[in-house]
Amino acid sequence: MKITQHIQEAKKTLFSFELLPPIKGQSIQWIYDAIDPLLEFNPPFIDVTSLREDYIYKEQDNGLLQKVSYRKRPGTIAICAAIIHKYNIDAVPHLICGGFTKEETENALIDLQFLGIDNVLALRGDARAADKSFIPTKGGHCYATDLIEHIKNHNDGKFLHEDIETFNSDFCIGVAGYPEKHFEAPNLNADFKFLKKKVDAGAEFIVTQMFFDNQKYFDFVKKCRENDINVPIIPGLKPISTLSQLTVLPKIFHIDLPEELTDALSHAKSNAEAKEIGTESMIKQCKELMDFGAPVLHFYTMGRPEQTKKIARAIF
Repeated sequence: MKITQHIQEAKKTLFSFELLPPIKGQSIQWIYDAIDPLLEFNPPFIDVTSLREDYIYKEQDNGLLQKVSYRKRPGTIAICAAIIHKYNIDAVPHLICGGFTKEETENALIDLQFLGIDNVLALRGDARAADKSFIPTKGGHCYATDLIEHIKNHNDGKFLHEDIETFNSDFCIGVAGYPEKHFEAPNLNADFKFLKKKVDAGAEFIVTQMFFDNQKYFDFVKKCRENDINVPIIPGLKPISTLSQLTVLPKIFHIDLPEELTDALSHAKSNAEAKEIGTESMIKQCKELMDFGAPVLHFYTMGRPEQTKKIARAIF
C-alpha cells in the first residue's frame, strides 16, 4: 500500500521507523532484532536507507596507492524483500543519486516493481567521506528532481532505451524536507523553491530531517502550505542517546538544539543520564506533534530499537 493511502486511512497518528543496513559480516537476524521490539506499535511501513560506495587507498608493492571502490553494507532492496516476506509490512527503500548510474537506477526500479514494493524515497544522497562536496556519479543523476523524473517516467512506462507501455509501475515517491534548511541552500526561501520543484516533479510525501524544536516543524509546514506544497509532511525524529550527540548532531546534520534541552544535557554526568533526558524530551516532543496533527511519527532508530520502544509506549 502507498504511504499516502496509509495516511488517508489512518484515524490517528501512525508510527514508523527507519533502518540502516548492517555492516557487512552481520546476518539478517540483525535486521529482525531491530524490528521485532517495535512490532507492537503496528508500523504500516519501515524505511531502509541506502549508502553509496566509498573508496579506500591500498598500498601496492611498488609503494603507489591504488584507489579501490567498496561497499560496507548489504543491499537495500534485499533487506526490503526480507522485511516484506517475514512481516508483511510495507518496506520503503531509499533510492539515491550518488553511486548509481541511470541504468543501475532503472534496474533497481525493475527489481522493486517485481517485488511489489509501492513506495520509494528519492534522495540525492550525501558526499563520500573523502569528498568535500557531493560529486555525481558519471552516468548518474545529479539532483533528487532528476531521480524523481526518472521514477515518474518508469511509472509512465518510459524506460531509458525503450518504451513499453504495458509494464507501467505505480511508485509513490517521497522526498526529504529540511525544517532548518538544507545546509547547501543559500537561504530558506530558496530551499522551499527546491522542495516545490521536487513536489511538482512528482513527490507525494515529505519526510523531514530530524529536529528537536517543534516550532521549526510547525513553521515548516506552514511555509510549505504557503508555497502550495500540500503533500503529507512526516516529521523525522531521533532522541538524544549519548552526551557526545550534544555537539555531534548539530555538526553533522546542521540543526539546532533547544536551550532547555542543552541545559539539561549539560548537567548529565553519564550517557545513561543523557539518554534518559533525551527520552523524556522526545516523549514531550511527540505528544506536541500528535496534538498538532502530524500524520506519522517517523523514528531514525539506526537499528537500535529500545529507546524508541520506550518512547512509543509512552505516547501510543
